[in-house]
Amino acid sequence: MADASAARGRDGAAAGPAGTAPPAVLACGETRTCLLPAGQALDIRSAARLLALRADERVLLSERPNLYARSPETLTGVDCPLPSVNGARVRAVGTVAARAALTEGRVLQTSAYFRLAADGPDQRRPWGQYLVRPGLLEPFGKLPHEAVAEGVLDGGRHGDLDVGLVAGGLLTRLLRHPLLDQCPPLRSRPTRLRWAALPADGDAGASIERFTLAEDELRTVRLRVPEGTPAADIAGLCDDLALHDWLLTTLVRLLDGISLGARTPPARARPGAGDRPTVVRALRPAVDHLLHLWMPRARVARELAPLWDVLEDRPGFTRQWQAQVQRIRDQLTLHAIPSLHREVEPVP
Repeated sequence: MADASAARGRDGAAAGPAGTAPPAVLACGETRTCLLPAGQALDIRSAARLLALRADERVLLSERPNLYARSPETLTGVDCPLPSVNGARVRAVGTVAARAALTEGRVLQTSAYFRLAADGPDQRRPWGQYLVRPGLLEPFGKLPHEAVAEGVLDGGRHGDLDVGLVAGGLLTRLLRHPLLDQCPPLRSRPTRLRWAALPADGDAGASIERFTLAEDELRTVRLRVPEGTPAADIAGLCDDLALHDWLLTTLVRLLDGISLGARTPPARARPGAGDRPTVVRALRPAVDHLLHLWMPRARVARELAPLWDVLEDRPGFTRQWQAQVQRIRDQLTLHAIPSLHREVEPVP
């Protein structure tokens, strides 16, 4: 990203109230999700300390329906070309919004997102005019929004706007926080979910056009949303999807025998193997730290919550999750049966 700087200004000035923004025809973003590198889940106060990104705004805290903390938004100024699949070189200027969230003190997410106006001036405005429109980018001239949407999902070329760099930079910053002892209870891989939301046709409601599992832990989502849908609400939906995709991916890999020990040597613990103590040691972190986190739509805007129905129908997120959870419970039950028999066996 060329000419990127903190949008609060080099002199620390606040962004101020939002100005009148031109209509947006595209919203894009990326969410990074990972296991918090700490031996114990953070309590609500520690979560607030971790996510205190700005001194002038408090961390949002919630204990229902689960423990959740979300940072205030930060802004990053950008002036660079937009990715595009048709080779168009469209320059845009404005700010990218970023935030972080912690679920049950255990799963950390950072997300960055922006809206794109349908068109903009031929010359760059003073920075102050961009700062009063947080999270909005203005192109120079008319925006080829379909080509840019696909360009964002494909990743673009070197030098193009990469919203993932903003989310990744925030994640790196948080992972270095002194609150974290860098001793996670299990091994897992971070995931990335990249999304683009285009306007829905006419009076049509929100829809998911495509959900793709790509290589290198990347997922992409292309959506249609009614005009005027806040970008923060779309980002909230995608954060929720990213969280549950990460949970499901991590659990599936554990059950497929991926090495997940924290302080012990790696051990392949495929359910059904003969060494049941090894199986139980491998499965216990999932029981202690992951199984209670499944709660789709807990914090998704009401207008976008029905999109989860599509994901439940195909590919069937919750059905697959429940099947994996049942496999874990079956393995733990099978391991407990011999112990129970020994306990009740009469002494001759």
